[in-house]
Amino acid sequence: MDAALAIDSTFDYAYKVKSIAYLKSGDFIEWKRLMDKAVGLDPKAHLRYRGWCRFQFFRDYEGAIKDIERLDSLFVSDIGYSQNGTYHLKVALGLCYKMLGNTDKAISLISEQIKKNEEINFVGEYDYLHLGVLYLHKGAYEKALWAFQSQSKESELSENQYYLALTYKALQQTENFRNAILKAKELEIANAQNSQYTRE
Repeated sequence: MDAALAIDSTFDYAYKVKSIAYLKSGDFIEWKRLMDKAVGLDPKAHLRYRGWCRFQFFRDYEGAIKDIERLDSLFVSDIGYSQNGTYHLKVALGLCYKMLGNTDKAISLISEQIKKNEEINFVGEYDYLHLGVLYLHKGAYEKALWAFQSQSKESELSENQYYLALTYKALQQTENFRNAILKAKELEIANAQNSQYTRE
């Protein structure tokens, strides 16, 4: 990358690729300096990555919001997914707002993106779970139930059953609470066993 930059000091891709080594080695100051340079040269190409890293690695929610919202302002089309492909960036944006205490904004962003994803039959692996937790914290229990039940249809998770159990508990549905807690335990044990087999 240094050789490439010696030839062309405005080669934004080289700054981004070089920055990754510093991110992985823990030199976050140098990572940010290089990423800021890449973003400055081509924001449309690099805001996605910088914004996601701010969210995932640094818990810099305000910085991630600025990057993702700026990226959104530069695109007429869809802004796309996180670097690891797990979250649509609008869902990540919603999670940033959640962490800053703005539950209503988070619900609005995530539910809107889920509707768009449903239209193309591709909902993120954890999208309904996150939306359900937001509804649960807000006390919107029926909406939380819908979200957790939708998550079960997409991809069953022990965490989903745990939060579903908490929702049933809040609704004083004792039998459903007990069943969901037992299901959460079963899924967690199965996950632990699968992890053990994978390691072996």
